[in-house]
Amino acid sequence: MMLTVNLLGLGLIALIVWWFWLYKPKLVKAKNVQDKETSNEGEITVVVEDGVYQPAHISINENNSVRINFIRKDASPCAATVVFPDLDISAELPLNKPLVVPLPAMNKGLYAFHCQMKMYSGSLLVE
Repeated sequence: MMLTVNLLGLGLIALIVWWFWLYKPKLVKAKNVQDKETSNEGEITVVVEDGVYQPAHISINENNSVRINFIRKDASPCAATVVFPDLDISAELPLNKPLVVPLPAMNKGLYAFHCQMKMYSGSLLVE
């Protein structure tokens, strides 16, 4: 009995270490508009559902603008707004209707986006 409790405790500790320190979320690259390699504009669709942005971590090239197509499927009032604080951009997301949020070309860095209460969160990595 004591061995089982110890093994379960070690397993829980390993899970916590993995979740908080070792897990790296999947980074999704924004595609060039109309699949043109010379385009300076990227585009990606983000679905707001079940308390998360999917994908929540997006990568774009430096000095490229991007259009993020948000589709809100979550009726929660918190999901109604998306905020890009570093860019001074916010948008109201209609329920079950796509909304395009255009973002300007940016310098290298990590730009956060979230709902107004920061319960939904994501990041935009500019490389």
